[in-house]
Amino acid sequence: MDKKASLDEKEHVPGHINPDDPASVGAWSAHFLAQDEATRTAYEKKLLRKVDIRLMPMLVTMYLLNFLDRSNLAQARQGSLEADLGMTGTDFNLATSIFFVGYLLMQLPSNLLLTRMKPSLYLSASCCLWGMVSTCNAATHKFTHLVVVRFFLGFVEAPFFPGAVFLMSSWYTRAELTRRIAWLYAGNALANMFGGLLGAAILGNLEGDMGLAGWRWLFIIEGVIAMGFAIIAAFVLPNYPHTTTWLNKEEQAFAAWRLSMDISEADAYQDASVWDGVKLAVKDYRLYIFVLLQHISLLSQSFQYFFPSILGTLGYGRIETLWLTAPCWFATFLISVCVTLSSAKTGDRSLHIACLSLLAAVGNAVAAGSTVTGARFFALFLMPMGSVAAYQILVSWVANSFPRPLVKRSACIAICNMIGNTATIYGSYMYPASTGPRYIPGGATNAAVCVLVSLLALTLRFIHKRENKKLEQAEAEATAAGAEGGAVAGGEDRRMAGFRYIY
Repeated sequence: MDKKASLDEKEHVPGHINPDDPASVGAWSAHFLAQDEATRTAYEKKLLRKVDIRLMPMLVTMYLLNFLDRSNLAQARQGSLEADLGMTGTDFNLATSIFFVGYLLMQLPSNLLLTRMKPSLYLSASCCLWGMVSTCNAATHKFTHLVVVRFFLGFVEAPFFPGAVFLMSSWYTRAELTRRIAWLYAGNALANMFGGLLGAAILGNLEGDMGLAGWRWLFIIEGVIAMGFAIIAAFVLPNYPHTTTWLNKEEQAFAAWRLSMDISEADAYQDASVWDGVKLAVKDYRLYIFVLLQHISLLSQSFQYFFPSILGTLGYGRIETLWLTAPCWFATFLISVCVTLSSAKTGDRSLHIACLSLLAAVGNAVAAGSTVTGARFFALFLMPMGSVAAYQILVSWVANSFPRPLVKRSACIAICNMIGNTATIYGSYMYPASTGPRYIPGGATNAAVCVLVSLLALTLRFIHKRENKKLEQAEAEATAAGAEGGAVAGGEDRRMAGFRYIY
């Protein structure tokens, strides 16, 4: 370790950190606090690079596989899936929505299991299970079989996202976590891109091989990939800083210490229960606006489960249609990365979300209203580029908007996620086959939903500006009275003077 980035400036440093031993934690804390700020900052950057390289590529890939196995029904539809299983009417919509019923039902049990297993084994087991269940789609011979498999697929996929966030929270501070959650969600666009490419390659080349339809091969191959990667993840994913072998004892201690400093820095209710967090959350009127915003933002993305079918209205063959989905989603991935960086640099959330949602609204309107092939294809770029990128920023905005106490923030995120995801259950019926080939009702509705997302984001911008003025006034009054800090409107204790809501 180079001298500039090292904290080990003395011959003797404390031994291996034991989080349950106050003496061990105290010794390391004193050691780090004795160093100057520049040295700690340089060391922190080096540590984060090491953690990012080890952790984020694995989690992004797993999320890619997670979303790939939940959305591959859309690619399978381009094969003989519906004909082979005797599907008619809104059967495909039901097969899509039933996944989210299982997904939501498993949310609470998965969060209870989360703290009782090693994160690496928890996430790897989940990945292996969803790969196995996804492969079972290939063995279905009736529509009812497909519905049952899809339900259990949602059940076993549910643990991944909260598990991934929990693992990241064991390594990253709150400020670092929000950006990395956005990176994780970028796997959504990559999954749709690779889903189109794999679907085109498999349906176009394996149809009838070994007597199996191409859509069956699609489920088999993608499920086996997930199971194979789960084995790799079990060995590569870390658990907690103090148990990680690829960090030396000083790096382990520093990784754990900076998280403890981050939490104690502003958590005013460290001893509060989860139920206390829920009660604090429901008393904050802003929560209900965020819940509605996240709900309709997810509703605006319902088209992605029917994207190949919508794009198929351009008149190309089914295999060519799958190839054409890839550039749309690759562009979405690039835009998502760019707007995440822009949002982080400018500190803005609302204007980014509003502008992106209006972009998606235009895309939906043109796709539904135009009969010009070129215009409709361009509109199909705008739809995911706007709605998916906007949601990616929204995910971090929710976490930023309820910073403390810790239990309140946790409850707010869980409530927004739970209620928000219910949109996907009925959103799956926005594009019934009977409204093809242009899907005008779905496109028009989605355009209106995107406009509503934009208006709600701007409403929250106004609300946060107003709350910030209250904070400024409270601080001014407290300063005038000779107090050290200001009280927050609503009675919440803000330990750090100068706190302001992000808008």
